[in-house]
Amino acid sequence: MSLNTIGLDDKTKQKNALDDMIKQNMARIKHKIIVMSGKGGVGKSTVATNLAFGLKVAGFAVGVMDTDIHGPSLGKMLGIEGQQLRTNEAGNGLMPNEIDGIKAITMATLLQDPDAPVIWRGPLKMGAIKQFLGEIEWGDLDYLVIDSPPGTGDEPLSVCQLIPEADGSIIVTTPQDVALIDSRKTVHFSEALKIPVLGIIENMSGFKCPHCGEPIDLFKIGGGERAAHSMNVPFLGRIPIDPKIVETGDDGKPFITDFAGSEAGKAMQEIVNNIIERTNKK
Repeated sequence: MSLNTIGLDDKTKQKNALDDMIKQNMARIKHKIIVMSGKGGVGKSTVATNLAFGLKVAGFAVGVMDTDIHGPSLGKMLGIEGQQLRTNEAGNGLMPNEIDGIKAITMATLLQDPDAPVIWRGPLKMGAIKQFLGEIEWGDLDYLVIDSPPGTGDEPLSVCQLIPEADGSIIVTTPQDVALIDSRKTVHFSEALKIPVLGIIENMSGFKCPHCGEPIDLFKIGGGERAAHSMNVPFLGRIPIDPKIVETGDDGKPFITDFAGSEAGKAMQEIVNNIIERTNKK
C-alpha cells in the first residue's frame, strides 16, 4: 500500500467520523430551522437572532449557528464577539458560547482580529460548517436556528445537504420588488433541495412617523405576503421598521424581549408563535 493510499484512507476515516458526529449531534436536536434570504440587507440575521430569543422566552432550549463565514454578524448581535470557545470538562470537545441560556457558534468568536477577512473557497467553508455541526457539543435542544448568508451559494447548500431532515427554511425579504425577485429564487432553491419552506417573513414592512404617527411605506408593504400566496407557501408575518431594532442589534441585546410591547416586538412574537405551531405539526 502506498503512502498516498494510507493518507487517503486516513482522510476517509476522518470524514466518516465527522459525518457520524453530525448525525449524533443532530439527533439530539428536535427542530432545525434554516433562515435564508435571496439578497443581503433585508435584516435576515436580525430576524434569526430575535427568533432564537423568542423561542427561548417561550420555554424552549435553543441554539443558534451562524454559517456566514465571510461576514458573520451574530457575534455582534448576541454580544459575544471576540469571546473564545472553551473545551468540555474532558478536554476533548468544544462547547458553544452561551448568552442568556442560548447556545451559539459563529465565525466571529474564532477570529482574533474582527477586521481580518476570511479568504476561503467552498471546500474550506463546508469543512467549517461540518465542524460547527459535528464537533460543537450542542447537547439536547428543542430548536437550532441556522443563519445563512444571503443567496443560494456554498453555505446554505452545505447546510441543506448536511441536514436533510431539517424542519424547513424561513425566507426573509423586504417588500420591494428587487428583494422579492431574489426571495422567490430562494424558495425554489429550498424546494429543489427538498427542504420544506416553513414560510416567508416580510421585514422592514412599513414605518410610523415618530412625530405624527402616520404610516410611511418606505419600502412598500405587503409584497412578501403576496409573494407567499402566489408561490403557495405560508406567510409568517411582517415586521415594521423600528429604529430600536438597529440600536439593540448594535448593542448585542434582543429587541424581542427588551421592547416586547412595541408593534415590531409583538409582530416578532406572533411570528415565533407561528413557527412553533408549524414545527410542532410535524
